Amino acid sequence: MNLTIIKYNAGNIQSVLYALERIGAAAVVSDDPQLIASSDKVIFPGVGEASSAMTYLRERNLDRLLKDLSQPVLGICLGMQLMCARSEENDTNCLGIFDEEVKKFTPGTKEWKVPQIGWNNIHHLKTGLFRNVQEGSFCYFVHGYAVSLGSHTIAETDYILPYSSALNRKNFYGVQFHPEKSAVVGEQILKNFLSI
Repeated sequence: MNLTIIKYNAGNIQSVLYALERIGAAAVVSDDPQLIASSDKVIFPGVGEASSAMTYLRERNLDRLLKDLSQPVLGICLGMQLMCARSEENDTNCLGIFDEEVKKFTPGTKEWKVPQIGWNNIHHLKTGLFRNVQEGSFCYFVHGYAVSLGSHTIAETDYILPYSSALNRKNFYGVQFHPEKSAVVGEQILKNFLSI
């Protein structure tokens, strides 16, 4: 199986590679459009800022390529947010694969810290991405922006308010948490993605 991790100015590529190694999968890291288009599966990771990430993608025509992919694609954290219509982070127009919007966490009281950093539950799990994953499982999150609930939501998490911790539309999947840092649950989700 040809598995490609999209190379752009994202910070968690190495940890994704290590997580894939742990489950016996090898991947190449590339921003080459032909290689990405010919891959069996594509992972679109991300730790960073929305507008600079979108600029990098547009400069290399990867924004158009990503929307046209027909193989399974998994966006992680910022990668999932960039697959949405728009982000409040520097008022950024994103890829528009999902209709949902990305909104800044606004804590109403001091007990809510932004960004959310740490373990939280995922609920209302749908689709094969969560096969053999228990309702209420813990995953690892690091984010100050969240995706609204919408028609493409396949998992929810509560932090300040309920939001989409996973999305799916056709061959496109996205997770707000970091499966590569989510221990056994994260490994199962990566395995499930590779078997789609």
